[in-house]
Amino acid sequence: MKVKQKGANAERELIHLFWSTGTWSGVRVAGSGSMSYPSPDVIVSNGERRLAIECKSLSGTNKFFATREISELQEFCSKFGAEPWIAMRFDNDKWYFLNLEDMKKNNKGYSISYSIAKQKGLLFEELIGVYRQARLV
Repeated sequence: MKVKQKGANAERELIHLFWSTGTWSGVRVAGSGSMSYPSPDVIVSNGERRLAIECKSLSGTNKFFATREISELQEFCSKFGAEPWIAMRFDNDKWYFLNLEDMKKNNKGYSISYSIAKQKGLLFEELIGVYRQARLV
């Protein structure tokens, strides 16, 4: 499967997940990252919270983010009034939702490893408040 198609499918999967709750709704921002304005991959809300989500689906164990990609997510969220989140799904595993603070910063950008995602990331149910994070950090 092509990388672009895999990413679009992952974004659609997330949209379906939010809509299936009955209380959350959302949209996929087609062409995010390809226009001159900052925009996340997915925007969701339950009427009380607004989340702007950058989605990544990968087969490896590490993901690198350019500094620009994260700063644009922060800029969008600041102007839109949304919480910035990174959603990661490693092949054959669950979605993990990470705060930007959970990312490892270096001089070229940011990265998230599978082990950090599992340790610090919230599961979908934790993110939407169905139950609290049970794992120790």
